[in-house]
Amino acid sequence: MTRTPFTRRRLLQSLSAGLALGPLASLSALAQKPVPPAPPSLRGLFTADEMHSAHQLRELALRDNRSYEMLERLTTEVGARLAGSEADLRAVNWAVDFMQSLKLDKVWKEPVQYPVWERISESASVISPFPHKLQITALGHSISTPEQGIQADILRVADLAALKALPAGAAQGKIVFIDHKLRKSSEYGDVASGRSRGASEAARKGAVALIIRSVGTDSHRLPHTGVMHYDDGAPQIPAAAMSNPDADLLNRMLQRGQPVRLDLRLQTRSAPDFTSYNVIGEWRGTELPDEYVLIGGHLDSWDPGTGALDDGAGCMITAGALDCLVRRGIRPRRSIRLVFYANEEQGLLGGKAYHAAHQQEISRIQAASEADSGQGPVKRLRSYVRPEALGIVRQMQEVLAPLGVAAGGNDGHPGPDMGVLRDAGAASFSLDMQADDYFDYHHTADDTFDKVEPARIRQSCAVYAVFAWMAAQSPLHFGSGPALKKS
Repeated sequence: MTRTPFTRRRLLQSLSAGLALGPLASLSALAQKPVPPAPPSLRGLFTADEMHSAHQLRELALRDNRSYEMLERLTTEVGARLAGSEADLRAVNWAVDFMQSLKLDKVWKEPVQYPVWERISESASVISPFPHKLQITALGHSISTPEQGIQADILRVADLAALKALPAGAAQGKIVFIDHKLRKSSEYGDVASGRSRGASEAARKGAVALIIRSVGTDSHRLPHTGVMHYDDGAPQIPAAAMSNPDADLLNRMLQRGQPVRLDLRLQTRSAPDFTSYNVIGEWRGTELPDEYVLIGGHLDSWDPGTGALDDGAGCMITAGALDCLVRRGIRPRRSIRLVFYANEEQGLLGGKAYHAAHQQEISRIQAASEADSGQGPVKRLRSYVRPEALGIVRQMQEVLAPLGVAAGGNDGHPGPDMGVLRDAGAASFSLDMQADDYFDYHHTADDTFDKVEPARIRQSCAVYAVFAWMAAQSPLHFGSGPALKKS
């Protein structure tokens, strides 16, 4: 195959003119015509022509993706998307129309059922020794307090482990306060365990309610919500989070050696099963269309903000990546499937439903990677593939290095909703994003579009575009199936 020389200058000229790039048509041609056999030293790797095309795609995708504009549309036209709400179904209908507008080959939705939970009202105040109104939010799935509220002294514990270590009855009649501060994003899982499991542990010790320091790295007076769960057989008590400055305030009061008494009032509502949907779109491959690369994010969000970073950004990073290929008719060997998952926030329910509906096709998943860590930029690429495919991974890392993406190991995880697929043996990739400010806004009223920086989200989109194309174009299968599950 002969190629017209391609230069960075020509790329920029074409972009500024808004024209389709002549050399980029070769990307489509590679997927539609037989590729000459590689020399023995390169068999199982991308050819020089394919690597050249990947470099071209990287430059194009960085400068010509619509992820930022797509996210503006979602946050403006839909906004907050609490699972089980009227806005949930509006978001589903919006997403179907949106994917169809991308001119994918197929768009469909698959049902996901779950119970409804919603907040109605929430307030808390220090009654004594120094009256103050606190900024709080109910945790997802929390029951209500009595209408007259709960008035009780607080019992501070450092973290969930300290709560578990208390003797039986140590919290009798009290409101337990878990004061575990999130200092950096890598600690999130450990700190969030107090949010998810603290209420049942506190109830076992005799507590009448739980209030936690928000699981966030900020010092804003905005509480962070999030889901909690009641253990089977444990008493159920109301649970809420307070802002970090208010947690500091309580600590200063406690340091004065006097009992601190709170008034806590929560009103929530639960209802029987609600039906929402995973929204799915597919761009069909040319040679192996029944094998596919799986990308996406979760469509639902919490209700205080508009779900811009969590996870509107992930949906539109991956949608923008696929859009970069579709607008130019670039079809790799395998299909690329885009999924907007339902109800990740309250228990990964969309991901579980996708696995249940597609568990017989795990070996057909070439690679899976979900974007659910904000806007980026992507800082590292990690894989989870059979050893024979690591040469391909190294080539992917080579192409992405100019975007500031470091090479990682073969310990990748595809993300929350796709984790069940990895557990079942799906080859997976981690496109690790910079998240040093993510938990400043996570699950708060501050999760809004103005926090999104165009350069950051567009870099993430470009990385996903290159990843998706190279994974789908790979001359090797990455190894999804029972053998990878056992590795």
